[in-house]
Amino acid sequence: MKKDIKKESTIIYGFHPIESAATNDAKNIMEVWIDKNRKDKRVQKITELLRKNQIKIKLVPRDFLDKEAGHKKHQGIVARYRQNNSFNEVDLFEILEKENVFLLILDGIQDPHNLGAILRTASAGGVDAVIAPKDRAVGITPVVRKIASSGTEKTPFIQVTNLAQTLRKLQENDIWCIGTAGETEHSIYDQDFKGKIAVVMGSEDKGLRRLTRENCDSLAKIPMKGEIESLNVSVATGIVLFEAIRQRGL
Repeated sequence: MKKDIKKESTIIYGFHPIESAATNDAKNIMEVWIDKNRKDKRVQKITELLRKNQIKIKLVPRDFLDKEAGHKKHQGIVARYRQNNSFNEVDLFEILEKENVFLLILDGIQDPHNLGAILRTASAGGVDAVIAPKDRAVGITPVVRKIASSGTEKTPFIQVTNLAQTLRKLQENDIWCIGTAGETEHSIYDQDFKGKIAVVMGSEDKGLRRLTRENCDSLAKIPMKGEIESLNVSVATGIVLFEAIRQRGL
């Protein structure tokens, strides 16, 4: 029976995502297509990298790239990338064995731009894994890969069936789960982020769901003095993560 290559793979595009994949995960790049009319130094540089890693390259018309990427904002380079399903719920418990494990939990992020920015921040901050629900939340898409740069290759992204149950399992493994909520009086600057922790961020519109909130060990907020009452979730995540990093001395 012939395999369905499209079901086994995804499309990535743009110089940064493809350069990152070629550098960190070359074996899973199945093929790269480059605009046949581009001859500039940027194309030459990435072509050298692809050839060095023995990745198949095809020079194709621009409209072929438009069709494969689904739009025209691909920078003239598109790749077929083997789906990376190396991390799952089973792998999570191996990650939990790490001393002072540092996790990020996302409760229903739906915008791929937000998820991409969060994964990039999590990777920069040394987060050991990012956990998200399988349902009603965005997964790793081409847009997420592009925004995250190398974040999707370097930081495990684990989707779970039941987030509340996962939180309880983390607590059984001595992980302190810290949720973020604007209505609490407790500031992130008064919160202890040292030791084995999981930072829990809510969705763009509703924040933490009730069950998620109830299964957190503590809640903290980002104090704000202006008239705006909330921040974009990717910005808020960066603020909380780097306060944790400051305290942890990472």
